[in-house]
Amino acid sequence: MSKEVGTEDFLRTIGALNDETRLRILRFIDLYGPVCVCDIEAAFGMIQSRISRHLKILKEAKFLTVERRGHWAYYAIRLPLDKFRLDVLKEISYLEMNLPEFKGCCKI
Repeated sequence: MSKEVGTEDFLRTIGALNDETRLRILRFIDLYGPVCVCDIEAAFGMIQSRISRHLKILKEAKFLTVERRGHWAYYAIRLPLDKFRLDVLKEISYLEMNLPEFKGCCKI
């Protein structure tokens, strides 16, 4: 991937980060990933469709990858990440936020 980030890519990334729930999900996956959608669902106490919407936005912003295993989808931080997204993840790690406990229903 190029070292430069295009305007459209930048705006998509910033838009994905403009939501506290997505920041918390991104941090959760960074800490515990790869995690199944049901792990995120159980930890955050949200319905699957809402979690899936947030995950789709984070995936389109090139933060996440998804691996399907049977009926389950596992999300992880995309590797390698470009410097811009690595810096964003680092900054998110400094934020004070309440993260739910990892319940581990589907951990790989």
